[in-house]
Amino acid sequence: MTDPTRVPVVIGVGDLRSGRAGAPADPREPLDLVHEAALAAIADAGVDLATRIDTIRAIKTASWNYDDLPGLLAERLGATAEHTSTTPIGGHWPAAVLDRIAHDIAAGTSTVALLVGGEAQASVTNSYKAGTDPATLGWTTAPGGPAPISNEDLGSPAMQRSGMVAPTRVYPLFENRLSHDLGHSREQSLDWSATLYAAFSEFAADNPASWNPERRTAEEIRTVAGKNRLVTDPYPLLLNAMPFVDQAAAVVVTSLAVARELGVAEDRLLYVWGGAGATEPGDVLARGDFGRSAALDDALRRTLSATDLRPTDFDIIDAYSCFPVVPKLLIEQLGLPRDTVPSVTGGHSFFGGPLNSYTLHSVVAVAKRLREDGELALVHGNGGYLTYQHVVVLGCAPHTDGYVGDPEHVVLEPSAPEAAPDYTGDVRIVTATAEFGRDGNPSIGFLVGLTPDGRRVSGRTDAAGAAILAAGADIVGETVHVADDGGHLTVTRTENPSPEESLS
Repeated sequence: MTDPTRVPVVIGVGDLRSGRAGAPADPREPLDLVHEAALAAIADAGVDLATRIDTIRAIKTASWNYDDLPGLLAERLGATAEHTSTTPIGGHWPAAVLDRIAHDIAAGTSTVALLVGGEAQASVTNSYKAGTDPATLGWTTAPGGPAPISNEDLGSPAMQRSGMVAPTRVYPLFENRLSHDLGHSREQSLDWSATLYAAFSEFAADNPASWNPERRTAEEIRTVAGKNRLVTDPYPLLLNAMPFVDQAAAVVVTSLAVARELGVAEDRLLYVWGGAGATEPGDVLARGDFGRSAALDDALRRTLSATDLRPTDFDIIDAYSCFPVVPKLLIEQLGLPRDTVPSVTGGHSFFGGPLNSYTLHSVVAVAKRLREDGELALVHGNGGYLTYQHVVVLGCAPHTDGYVGDPEHVVLEPSAPEAAPDYTGDVRIVTATAEFGRDGNPSIGFLVGLTPDGRRVSGRTDAAGAAILAAGADIVGETVHVADDGGHLTVTRTENPSPEESLS
């Protein structure tokens, strides 16, 4: 029998929102929200354990800058935390840090750990719009202010040269290539996305921490009208993440032995079996395949192997869902039916997208659902531009070997073809998309293509080129003529391309 002092268990979870879409509350500092979520998680455990906490791990808060959020929180809780840390930016971190905490408990280097995260981007945005610096409201000023973002966070020099430096521009490139590989037209791609997100909205409507708990139909989501403008093909606004939220979450993890010592009810315990993670090159143009995620493949393969599980063994799967391509990839790479709904949280568009902390809310939602109905769950976190992937398994019973995860990320090598900067000539389109202005017209296009000798061309276009690339998945595989001038592409159609010119 596995030593109970080495079996990690989740004993308390809590999350919340302050205000909601269309009805913002008075501005609240992220630290206040995180503190409230931590108290909720401790209360959920049903025992007084604040003074037993020896580890506090924080997910990076992007809406306000803290030098030591775990230290500030420990002071408020009256905890003496020997081990503290704050992650870098990335939506995969909640899953990765939960896995790390479980590893540390299994190794005996941590006893009671608190994992927290929170954002107040709605408060920050509304305050500045009203001409108020949140620091004047008494918010922490050590150092305070919105967390700085470096050029490296935006993308590699190659991505910046091509203008591919924002999630709204990059994720549609993956979407359109995936759709092409699946044989889906642009409309079929949009239909699947809208159907998936309509199902997500049902979960969000029942989640008390949701920012926008309004049920949406697939037709509402896919129809470009009113505020639901087209952002970047093929995603209207309702298929984009909503980061302007005030939300926080917290999870308490300890060992089975300590949980029993504290008197935590057995039906509150959830066992962290463990997981795995992988990292692809931060430069998306250094990756060979836009239709799959090599990092996700690696993380899933290692997790399923270590836990001796099959994809169909999970009662609950909760995917990161900043854009539809991410849950679609999880479904495809697990080999599950396409009508699978991989969420109990509600998705970034409707539950809310609290930047780096969304997956921590997923852990909370999954924990509550497992306690009610279920045996096994897979929680997925995604960071960067499909750069970082981490999955973790939670169960209502322990794995026979206790913790079996591996929190260390496998780093994958670049696999892209040689680049062909400042190329002029024909290219076959690997993937493409167009960004739309608020007037509803395509304003800038983005293209990744292959030259006849197999080199890669990438860049941004003017409005004329964007109009060509706005066909999304329907234009992938076609041949166009390009002239690359420092990353700016002039794109024109070629005459009567032969079928052999299409990408397989």
